Amino acid sequence: MWLARIRIALRLLAVAALAATTAGCFQPMYAEHTDGTPDLREKLLGVEVPPVDKPNGSREARIGVEIRNALAFKLYGNATGMPPTHRLVLNFNTAKSSLMIDQATGLPTSENYGINVQFNLIDIASNKSVMTGNTFSRVSYDIPGSYQRYARSRALRDAEDRAAQEVADNIQTRLASFFVAGS
Repeated sequence: MWLARIRIALRLLAVAALAATTAGCFQPMYAEHTDGTPDLREKLLGVEVPPVDKPNGSREARIGVEIRNALAFKLYGNATGMPPTHRLVLNFNTAKSSLMIDQATGLPTSENYGINVQFNLIDIASNKSVMTGNTFSRVSYDIPGSYQRYARSRALRDAEDRAAQEVADNIQTRLASFFVAGS
C-alpha cells in the first residue's frame, strides 16, 4: 500500500520536473515583447489587404468583399491598420456541385460550395514576394424545398459567407505563423 503511494508520488515528481524544464520554451503568439521588437499584433496591423479584382456586381465580387472584410477584422480588429509594411494579394475561384438530387423533380436538395484561394504576401519596401500559399474551403448546404427559389438563394449566400470566413481564418493563421516563425 505505502509502496504504491511512493510510486505515485515519484511519478508526479517526474511530471513536475519535466514541466519545469520545458516551462521556458513556451511563448504565447500574441505576447507583448519587452525587448522593443514589434509583437505579432503590430506586424498584422501592417498588412494591407487591397480589394480583390473581380467584375463589379458579380457574385464573386461580393465574395471577394466578404473575404477582404473578414481578413481586415481578423488582422486589425477594425476597418484600418497601421501604415502598411506588406500587401496581401488574393486570387480565388469558386465551385458549386450538387450532392443529392430529388428523384421526382430532378432538382438538387443538397449542394457543396467551395472557394479556392491563392494568396501572395508582398513586402512593400522591396516589392518582393515573401510568402505565397493556397487555401480552400468546402461547405455544404441544404435546399429546404425544390421550388423555393428564395430559400435556395439564401442557403447559397449563407454557404458563401461561411466559406469566406473559413478561408479568412486559414489565411490569418498562416500570416500569424509567418510573422512569428518566419516561415
